[in-house]
Amino acid sequence: MRESFDEMGPQQRLEYVINNLRNLPDELVEPAIDLLLRANEIEYAVVLCREHGMIQRAVDILVDAGDYLWAAQITKSAGFPEEAERLLRSGLEYYISMEMYGRAISAATALNLPPDQIDALYREGIAFESRSMDLSRAHAALESMMSAVAMLETDEEMKRELMEAIQDELERERERSSVDVVASQATRPRIRRKEDEIDGDRFC
Repeated sequence: MRESFDEMGPQQRLEYVINNLRNLPDELVEPAIDLLLRANEIEYAVVLCREHGMIQRAVDILVDAGDYLWAAQITKSAGFPEEAERLLRSGLEYYISMEMYGRAISAATALNLPPDQIDALYREGIAFESRSMDLSRAHAALESMMSAVAMLETDEEMKRELMEAIQDELERERERSSVDVVASQATRPRIRRKEDEIDGDRFC
């Protein structure tokens, strides 16, 4: 079987591995995992590892890909809760450093961190989204966060404060948008006067 596998073309090998993921002969497992990783088929590689009891290999692949949440879930299901917690804490640090606040909140929730720490992550996420997106996308992200806050399991006072913080940020976005429009309008006469100084019929 290995000889036939090696004779296939790269795309044919990849298709064969994916279509036969749960039925691969043991001799093809390692080369199949390498093939999937080279093709950036991370999920298939992890599933193949789990099917053959290669838990640590699956976890290593996920950590390399930055998916600490799935790595922790696999580790916990395998009966290693302490290692799963370590992965979640590493993931929390990683996601915060990468400004991936949605995943950071998921890690913090899985770790049962105090509500005020999770709320702080929400606030950091709100500030980041409003800085990094255009107005329409920022509005969508902030409104999505508002919906998430509404379902947050915390006391009503803290929910109210978070909702107010998001609403304030939405108002600031509207004000910034208004300022940009006014500034744009203020520069138009100057630009037209500059064009009027150009000789010829280019702008006729």
